[in-house]
Amino acid sequence: MIIILSSKKLYEKPFEGKIDITPMSVKKVAAPFYEKLSLVLVGLIALGYLVILGKDLLDPLIFGFLFAILLLPVCGFFEKKFRLPRSIASLMSILMLVAFIGGILYLVGSQISKLADDWPMLKKQVGQSIDQIREWIQTSFHINMEKQMDYVHDATDKLMASGSSVIGTTLGAVSSLMLFYSFILIFTFLVLLYRRLLFKFLVWVFSDDNSPTVFDIVENIQNILRKYILGLVLEMVVVAAIACTAFLLIGIKYAMLLGLIVGLFNIVPYVGIFTALFLSSLITFATGNPQDVVYVVVSVIILHAVDSNVLLPTIVGSKVQLNALISFLGIVIGELIWGLSGMFLAIPVIAILKICFDRIESLKPWGFLLGGDYEYKKAAVKAMKIE
Repeated sequence: MIIILSSKKLYEKPFEGKIDITPMSVKKVAAPFYEKLSLVLVGLIALGYLVILGKDLLDPLIFGFLFAILLLPVCGFFEKKFRLPRSIASLMSILMLVAFIGGILYLVGSQISKLADDWPMLKKQVGQSIDQIREWIQTSFHINMEKQMDYVHDATDKLMASGSSVIGTTLGAVSSLMLFYSFILIFTFLVLLYRRLLFKFLVWVFSDDNSPTVFDIVENIQNILRKYILGLVLEMVVVAAIACTAFLLIGIKYAMLLGLIVGLFNIVPYVGIFTALFLSSLITFATGNPQDVVYVVVSVIILHAVDSNVLLPTIVGSKVQLNALISFLGIVIGELIWGLSGMFLAIPVIAILKICFDRIESLKPWGFLLGGDYEYKKAAVKAMKIE
């Protein structure tokens, strides 16, 4: 009984002290490396899947974005100099781009038409080459002419049997390609028309403290991508001019056509030169003699060496500031994801990522990885100036 009363009094007695309700300091525990790596890998896989899934939309959209950046000074010139509305100025800029591309295609087509004029001679040359190949097969593999012709006829019959499907596939590919080019022009026009809206959206999305960084990123993306595209065009013209001159000095027939092929395919980094080498050798073989083929192969290889070591680093490489390893990996991954268009877009996309990484503190190591060689060179030049 006494215990109960004393307990009751103790319970009813008011508490005279103070209760400390200040929050305890919580110590942040860093996530382990394997957890961060897992999250990064899951994010990359999801992003890659979405990129592959959205190819039909993202592919022309990125091309339109690049062309809009290229045409932005032209559009601004029409707006300021001639007081044209933005829609008319954007349309005029796109028409100039179409005229430029059409002029290149006309130049190539005129050279191909000259090649078509010599079709009887080409047919005779190809026939002689086929006869030589058949004789070599008979001598090397002991397969007589009749069996070879049976194989050819069987292959021809199978091709003719599937001719309707081949024609349908070809027409479908051509229509898809025309639709793709139409989407690029539409996206280019819309990006030029609503460029201020898009820029204000980017600034508004981030806080006011990050506005200078957003301005810096957007300005650098415009400058670097514009210089990169113009550098590619300039490199194409220089390579085509050197190739045409070399082929004319050698005395190759259709030297202008072969030079244009080498210059145009040189736009595709690392891979285009091999395609140009194959086409140039094939056309030379069909219109000349084996000695000319050797001259063409040697000329293209020397031109590729000069372009890789002198022209590409000077005209294009210094604009995007990407090391060769990252550029080649980007081209391979772009081809695996989007095919030929991915090879074109790989370097501009990586250049955009590098600009963003270099201006975000937590991502600067990734920006250094993409540049690497150029970062060391800039640091060395800066140290030399200080000394």
